[in-house]
Amino acid sequence: MDLRELIKEALEGQLDKSLILKEESNVSDALKYHIENGLTLTDNIFRVYSESYFDLVNEVRELFNEGKIDLNEEDTLMVESDLGIKVKIGKEYVYLDAPYIYETETEEDILVEAKAHGKNVKLGSPFRTPGGPKKFAVYVKSKTGGVKKVTFGDPNLRVKNSNKKAAKSFRARHKCSQKTDRTTPGYWSCSIGRYAKQLGLSSSNSW
Repeated sequence: MDLRELIKEALEGQLDKSLILKEESNVSDALKYHIENGLTLTDNIFRVYSESYFDLVNEVRELFNEGKIDLNEEDTLMVESDLGIKVKIGKEYVYLDAPYIYETETEEDILVEAKAHGKNVKLGSPFRTPGGPKKFAVYVKSKTGGVKKVTFGDPNLRVKNSNKKAAKSFRARHKCSQKTDRTTPGYWSCSIGRYAKQLGLSSSNSW
């Protein structure tokens, strides 16, 4: 390896460092673990969208806003987004920027509904849902062999997959490379660019 490659490797390693406290602060055991083990916020050890996952994101966001911690580019984009911010909608509190499965209908309800309206649902073909609760929905085969309706996409936010910086941030904080389960909203949110034409999106770029 020549000197140029060594310098490049050293610079890339430096740029990738994150969660560096700039002053002594009281932090949670979870954040302390990430710092001591050289983990970034996008390497969050907790299950994606779990309470502990959001707690860590919000803790880092607070430290960042107070100027007490240095972050790499991907972690900065994460805390500058609305990920993990809790708001009240109706009688329930929900986390922003986190897709979820809308569970008010059972698989049997969905099948009955489809038959009652004299139509067959098309599996694996996402569509817009003007009536909510999310921007898009898709029918998929469930793991038990039935049919499940998965809803995804915040109806109050635009899909910005044409913006490279926004797309990179989305892929990082939602860990799109790990989203392979077609029965989850995360998979469809990450794959939305494939269905740009039928959903009326301006870009077919992947998140």
